[in-house]
Amino acid sequence: MTVGQGFRPHRIVVLALDGLLPFELGIPHRIFGRPKDARGRHLYEVVTCSVRPPGPVETDADFEVHVLHGPEALETADTVIVPASYELGPVYEEGRLTDELAAALGRIRPGTRLASICTGGYVLAAAGFLDGRPATTHWADAERFQRMFPRVKVDADVLFIDDGDVLTSAGVAAGIDLCLHVVRRDHGTAVANEVARRTVVPPHRDGGQAQYIHRPVPDPQLSTTTSARAWALGSLHEPIQLRDMAEQEAMSVRTFTRRFREEVGISPGQWLTQQRVERARHLLESTDLSVDRVARDAGFGTAQSMRQHLQQALGVTPTAYRRTFRTGVIGSGERWGEVGSRG
Repeated sequence: MTVGQGFRPHRIVVLALDGLLPFELGIPHRIFGRPKDARGRHLYEVVTCSVRPPGPVETDADFEVHVLHGPEALETADTVIVPASYELGPVYEEGRLTDELAAALGRIRPGTRLASICTGGYVLAAAGFLDGRPATTHWADAERFQRMFPRVKVDADVLFIDDGDVLTSAGVAAGIDLCLHVVRRDHGTAVANEVARRTVVPPHRDGGQAQYIHRPVPDPQLSTTTSARAWALGSLHEPIQLRDMAEQEAMSVRTFTRRFREEVGISPGQWLTQQRVERARHLLESTDLSVDRVARDAGFGTAQSMRQHLQQALGVTPTAYRRTFRTGVIGSGERWGEVGSRG
């Protein structure tokens, strides 16, 4: 954020393409427009650009947006975000860029962080930015996306994937999850949580895209697993058995497990481990507690157990995570289906 002796906010450039979804276009401005440092200075500067000179850009609604910047803004970006568009033309139909779009993307400096929301991932894939990388998109487009871009490792089960300098997200609102994650990655949990509170959205969402895939609607009279999850989150520091969670809903273990998968998209055991990983991350980031104490408070019991789970979920040890976090950078290769989940 600092250049020479002066302060410079991280510059985010949002690429507005014809057919864009206004909701998705607004997400980066809303999330990144909030964070400030202790002196009240904005940590991010967000601008919107088009592939053409400044002017109107069509949306999927009954209005246009007037974009004030042309493609030259991409040359100044620290992060480029590509929201979805319903008029991607050759990109969506053939997996190739138009000359105009290719020229615009060619202005992006090497090393610039790239991110996409929903089918904006088609643009990154067509440009070759996702070759050999894990990526996600809207679950309804995942199979088509994989067929069109076989070199991309598509994961349709998660809300977003952080692969270091390239991040992709699932449909629409998953763009909020991704942007909050970027704030968290850049400036920590406290800043991201404050943005979430002021935006009136959850800092993290449980589960991945599996919970949003169309299934037969269950009987509305049937109980959900919400109470069991709330109880578990308040008891993470204690041993929790599957039967304990099922008892919170007065269900058999078998019924509870089935219902839990239907609602959350993963098993209760996977969900519980993910929540404990997230609790450990929060404590490692925000406290000076010893690794042994963090392991106990997160419910892992021992430092060795926590180390194994963090290594599997994040690819780093607790000590390395704490050290890396304090430099403001989290390691690459993270797939996120909920708080701290890796696909």
